[in-house]
Amino acid sequence: MFPREYRGVAFVVGLFLVVQLGALALVPEFAESGYQAVENPENPTNSLVYIAAIIAMTGLMLAAFRYDLDQGIRLLIVGVSAWLSWYVFSAVVSPLAAAVPAVAVGVALLAYPEWYVIDTAGVLMGAGAAGLFGISFGLLPALLLLAFLAVYDAISVYGTEHMLSLAEGVMDLNIPVVLVIPLSLSYSLLGEEPESDAEGSDGGEDADDDDADADPDDPAEEGADVSEPTDIEDRDAFFIGLGDAVIPTVLVASAATFSPAAALDVPLIGINVPALLAMVGSLAGLIVLMSWVIKGRPHAGLPLLNGGAIGGYLIGSLVAGVPLIEAVGLGGFF
Repeated sequence: MFPREYRGVAFVVGLFLVVQLGALALVPEFAESGYQAVENPENPTNSLVYIAAIIAMTGLMLAAFRYDLDQGIRLLIVGVSAWLSWYVFSAVVSPLAAAVPAVAVGVALLAYPEWYVIDTAGVLMGAGAAGLFGISFGLLPALLLLAFLAVYDAISVYGTEHMLSLAEGVMDLNIPVVLVIPLSLSYSLLGEEPESDAEGSDGGEDADDDDADADPDDPAEEGADVSEPTDIEDRDAFFIGLGDAVIPTVLVASAATFSPAAALDVPLIGINVPALLAMVGSLAGLIVLMSWVIKGRPHAGLPLLNGGAIGGYLIGSLVAGVPLIEAVGLGGFF
């Protein structure tokens, strides 16, 4: 039997992979449905607009927590979750029929936000958000977005530490801006008494105070894995930001959409070598990140995740025979 922390890492990798494959499966449907959010996806100023929105949203959330408006943030995120879930479901059923499971996601989050409900909603949100941004951000805007957010995440965790304050604010809201990674089958995010406590977990809300490498940002925002140093045996769960899954996947989806590399013959998803190696690079960064997280140290997620995705994408572009100037989206400027 693998140690429980390694099972947790495998679960994290599995969730990230589902988000990435889900986004790739949704990209063709989103593009065909005209869900592209901007008129010119190659315009690099698109990244600036989104970056400004991230900073504004971060400030709004910090202010809300300061003035005890936590429930307003919770309702907002639940509404965004239902909205993004509608996009996902509308790719497989009619828009009207998609409203039923989308509303069910929102109701479940409000009525019973157990860890598996949050993770399910998070995966739906992550795949939907990454797919929508992937078809809306060309290669250069996507690369600029990932590079900026990697730097911003590092500054906000290691420098200003305001991401840590944001983490403290969202941990009790039980909303899908974090993915919950239980380390025992008896774990309950809601603090219910577990039937079995073989792993020595307390199974309750107290776990949130000591556990967690959390990233409490909005569904498409940057991620940060934060915690006080703790021993792995004292933990019942990992918490990792949904943004950590979404942001690198934006480049994966953008590469699948805009890279001139030939598509690979893979059933159900549209993918090419640059997108594939961007996935591999981001997952490699995730494994390195989790090797640090299980030691109980606070870390920003996006420097490793985005760095791995960018590095993998550039290597994949060269392997696919795409000139570097085209791979970074500068071909149209020369």
